[in-house]
Amino acid sequence: MGLDFYGFRIVENLQKMDQDIKKEDLKYHKKRVLVSKEFTFDAAHHLHCYEGKCKNLHGHTYNVVFGISGYVDEIGLVIDFGNIKEIWKKEIEIHLDHRYLNETLPKMNTTAENMVVWIYEKMSDAFNNRSEKYNDARIEFVRLFETPTSYAEVRREWMEG
Repeated sequence: MGLDFYGFRIVENLQKMDQDIKKEDLKYHKKRVLVSKEFTFDAAHHLHCYEGKCKNLHGHTYNVVFGISGYVDEIGLVIDFGNIKEIWKKEIEIHLDHRYLNETLPKMNTTAENMVVWIYEKMSDAFNNRSEKYNDARIEFVRLFETPTSYAEVRREWMEG
């Protein structure tokens, strides 16, 4: 038992593989689990055929939330959060962060509703094109906040239906 230090216990003996725990104990269950990772990016855009302030060039600090579900692997992970970050950085963020979205995205009105579908499709394509299949992981939803209180969302079942 460790020493008590202002209500916190100092761990003296870290658990050791094959001594205190066995590899077959690392996977606790066989359930599908949803993991989530979020990112922010800054970008400028304007809307076409819109009467209001957003017809002018302006910017946002966007927040993107990914919900990814899958079954845990032999050590208890659905997907390493670092793998999600790698896909985001290499496949998606390069088109969005500090960009003029009307120029870098496909021809579309750069509404949150259009952009969230594009982001979902890019992440889904990246998952499908990787050799590692991440334990039957799939994109369940993508939520794109344009402001702290306003977002658009797309869900897997809506995209497949």
